[in-house]
Amino acid sequence: MTVIPAAARAYILGAVLCAVACALPLLPAVRPGTSVPWSALLLLAGLYAVCELPARCRCPGDRVPVGAGSFFPVLLAAAFLLPPPAAALVAVPGALLGRVDQRPAGVRRIWRTARLSLATWGAAQAYLALGGGQTLRAPDFPYVLLPTAAGALAFCLVLTALDGGILATAEQLPVRGAWRGLLLRSLAPHLVHGLAGLMMAVLWRSPYGPLSALLVLLPMYISCWIFAQYHRERAAHQATIRALVQAVDIKDKYTRGHSERVGRASVLIARELSMDEGRLEVLRFAGILHDVGKLGVPTRVLRKDGPLTPQERRMIELHPEYGHEMVRGIGFLGEARAAILHHHERLDGSGYPYGLVGPQIPEFARVVAVADAFDAMTSTRSYRRARPVAAALEELKRCAGTQFDPQMVWALAQALARHGWETSVTSDEPVAGAARGNVSPQPEREPGPEPEPPVRVPVRAQVRAPLPERDNPAGGPG
Repeated sequence: MTVIPAAARAYILGAVLCAVACALPLLPAVRPGTSVPWSALLLLAGLYAVCELPARCRCPGDRVPVGAGSFFPVLLAAAFLLPPPAAALVAVPGALLGRVDQRPAGVRRIWRTARLSLATWGAAQAYLALGGGQTLRAPDFPYVLLPTAAGALAFCLVLTALDGGILATAEQLPVRGAWRGLLLRSLAPHLVHGLAGLMMAVLWRSPYGPLSALLVLLPMYISCWIFAQYHRERAAHQATIRALVQAVDIKDKYTRGHSERVGRASVLIARELSMDEGRLEVLRFAGILHDVGKLGVPTRVLRKDGPLTPQERRMIELHPEYGHEMVRGIGFLGEARAAILHHHERLDGSGYPYGLVGPQIPEFARVVAVADAFDAMTSTRSYRRARPVAAALEELKRCAGTQFDPQMVWALAQALARHGWETSVTSDEPVAGAARGNVSPQPEREPGPEPEPPVRVPVRAQVRAPLPERDNPAGGPG
């Protein structure tokens, strides 16, 4: 997201104004006689800023940066030690100095500062409301757990509410799905951060002073290192996927880029259906790797200019099984493996490789089938122009119920109306006068709604309504 919608800008501005209002009581003119613990505030703000510097939490030889969530205990300790207006300021230096990998960096920093300030203020208010300020002593430790849990819960709720709002306004996700799963995924980590923050606060007020509170950051550093290992493993997964996709693109030049677009369209469909966010990455892998089995199909067949013989068509129809065998041992693909095997099955049982019917077809396979066909139809090739997005959607709707799952077709139509799509030439030879569509994708190397090998169909056949063989979403091995 490089261009921020107006609704998102207004939402961010509202969050910033609320954060400023939370800190206003620190001004003597607003609340005369207010005692501000500036020394503790500055120490905690400086500590959080040091933790969030760009080089934070990097182990020797580790190039994987770790996100700000690793040091939320510092913010929660501030919520337990300081008045709410002062606690709201602790996050400001660190949030403004922290690493930002996407543009616009300035707006993202401001948004991060506002959300963390509001979350810390909310945690401090909840903590005080349950008497936390009176129980933060070592002898009263068991009694402070309740206000601590309330503070951590408030911190989590504020972040979840704000994050869901930004997803709905900036990413334009459906309102019913913007907050889906956010609270459940973040609740346990934030409660753990709350306990670590309580430990820091208790040590801070102990006879050993603020310096002893730094000991709590040691396990945080270790957890940060473990998190970095996770990111390294995830990067290795991504590299594996890229290598497989590049191998397919090199072998089948007419579908170059198709796999990435099918993955993107699959995620659009899934989000419209409010699928669990935890499944989206696996579904994207399914879309990206759906044609990996083409590596087992002879190159001469994939690059043949004329119609396929029955034997050649059978070779192409084996590519889902080839692909499934290739990825069978890649554990992190999960449900994606079934999608790779079954993305050419049809609801009426006329698909391949096993002729599955209706609900027998895995959900991921039904999503990828629609995304695959749509990208193939809306692709411009050196031998065929792309169909307009509206025409491609009409063809998908015509085949819904027989070839495609109607729910997936509906979800794609809704997602395209919301996000749009682009069209471009995908072969090495650009088509003269190929127009860019306002909502069309680039396909891979299949001429039509079904994405498979590049058989160039005669011009007469291409203009028929129910496109034959490879250009027909309801027919052909595409």
